[in-house]
Amino acid sequence: MSSFKIFAMASAAAGLVVTAANAADLPLAPIPVVQEFAGWYLRGDIGMTNQQVNSLTNVVAPGSSVGTRFLQFDSAPLFSLGGGLQFNNWLRADITGEYRGNAHFHGQQIAQFGNIILPDDYHASKSEWLFLANAYVDLGTWWCLTPFIGAGVGGARNMISNVQDQGIIGSNGTVGFGYTFNDNAQWSLAWDVTAGLTYNVNDNLKVDLSWRFLNLGSPQTAVVHCQNTPACPGAFYTLRDITSEDFRIGLRWVFPAGGGFGLAAFSQPVFAGQQYAPVPQPEYAPAPPPQYVPAPPQQYMQPPLSSRG
Repeated sequence: MSSFKIFAMASAAAGLVVTAANAADLPLAPIPVVQEFAGWYLRGDIGMTNQQVNSLTNVVAPGSSVGTRFLQFDSAPLFSLGGGLQFNNWLRADITGEYRGNAHFHGQQIAQFGNIILPDDYHASKSEWLFLANAYVDLGTWWCLTPFIGAGVGGARNMISNVQDQGIIGSNGTVGFGYTFNDNAQWSLAWDVTAGLTYNVNDNLKVDLSWRFLNLGSPQTAVVHCQNTPACPGAFYTLRDITSEDFRIGLRWVFPAGGGFGLAAFSQPVFAGQQYAPVPQPEYAPAPPPQYVPAPPQQYMQPPLSSRG
C-alpha cells in the first residue's frame, strides 16, 4: 500500500505542474490596441491677446523724417467657436469664428523737420472679427496628453475707432489735435501658426491649451480731422503688420460613434489615447487525472496436507 500512495502523490504533483504550465501561457495584462478615429467635433476657446504693430504711417510734411517710435496695444480677451472633423489619429481640421475685444492702442512717434523735432502722441481702440480655416497634426498620445501643431488662413475684419492724435504744428510751434468722427472697419488677409497640448478627459471631451502667432494685416483708420489747423490735410493712418501672440484654453466635444445630430454616418469609433481591447483567452482543457487500476489481490496457496506438521 505504501508504494501505491507514493505513486498517487507523484502523479498528482505532475498534474499540478502541467496545469501551472498551461496557466503561465495566459496573458498577464491586456495588450494596448490603437483604435483609428474619425468623427465630427465642436470646439470653444477663450484667451487673451498680446498685439504688436510694426509701424504707423501717416501724411508727413515734405522734408520730414520719422525717428523714434513707441507703439503698443493693451491686452484684450478673445472668444471663439468652431466645428471640425478628425480624419484619423493624426490629422484634423476645423473652421472657427472669433471675436477679439477692444484693445487700447497708444504710441508716440517723432517727426523731424531739419533741426525741429515734433512729437506726436496717438490713441485709438481696435477690435476684430476673425474667421479661419485650420489644420492640425496630433503628434501621439502619452498618459492622456497629446501635443499638436497647426496652421490656418482666413480673414480679419479690423475695426479702428476713437483715433486721437496730439502733436506740435511745425509751421508755428503750437499744439495741434486730430481725431476721427467715424469708425473704420476693413477686411484683411489673416493667417496663424499654433502649437499646444491636449488633455484627453475621456473619449469625447478634450481640453486644449495653446499658443498662437497671428497676423491680422494692415488696417487703416477713418479720415483724421484736425483742430486749430485750417490747412489740415485730412490724412488717415495705416497700422502696418499687426501681429498677436495669443494664449488660449478650449474645450472640444467629439460626437460619439453612431449618434449625434445626424452625423452618425460619418462617425467611427472614437480614439482618445490608448484603447485596451480584451484579449481572447486560449481554449484549453485540463489534463485528465491519471487512471489507476488497483493491483489484483494476491492469491495465497495453502500448503498440501502432507506438509503440515
